[in-house]
Amino acid sequence: MIQYLWEWEGRIEVHLLPPSSPDLNPIERVWWHLHENITRNHRCQDLGELLDQVFTWLGQASPFQIEGSVYPKARAA
Repeated sequence: MIQYLWEWEGRIEVHLLPPSSPDLNPIERVWWHLHENITRNHRCQDLGELLDQVFTWLGQASPFQIEGSVYPKARAA
């Protein structure tokens, strides 16, 4: 892999990504809430019943509202 990158150095730009930070990623909070409210310790008889509960939860008015000030609002320049 490294040899390939050196060979194509002028055409490929490598972007190093930071380590995973699920606590700072809003969608991870949604998955966490879904797991806490629906999928953890569920008592569904089959996958269809579980999916119905998941889709009902996702269809609620605001399941994606993120609590707290972890996610600051963008300020105008």
